[in-house]
Amino acid sequence: MNELLAALMAVAGGLVGGLVGVGGGILFVPALTIFLDVSQVQAESTSLLMIAIVALVGAARQNQYGNVNLRDAALVGVLSPLGVVIGVVVANQVSERALQLGFAALALFMAAQLVRRALAEPDAAATASSSSPPEP
Repeated sequence: MNELLAALMAVAGGLVGGLVGVGGGILFVPALTIFLDVSQVQAESTSLLMIAIVALVGAARQNQYGNVNLRDAALVGVLSPLGVVIGVVVANQVSERALQLGFAALALFMAAQLVRRALAEPDAAATASSSSPPEP
């Protein structure tokens, strides 16, 4: 049963991530901890691998549409491993409760930012995105 539930969560996470452009970790980590009773550290570690696969597929598809800035992607790709190493060290040094609270705070902050942007003047967002030409 756990394998089926994990497979369903993976498909649902990929679908929602692809539709709305959220990072899979926002969905995968809570799902793994709540529904599969995985520890926070295991859920975050598993999510990192799942996100890497999903991100590669999503980036390849979006690149076909011309939506990827390769220079920025390369910069983030080169610097991200440093952040991963630091994050792994911190995750292994703090309590699971602190990780859970930190993740919840990050999720609430991101949700508040999304709501704030969604409630902002719709014309301002449309004007900003249509007035600048796509970057090569």
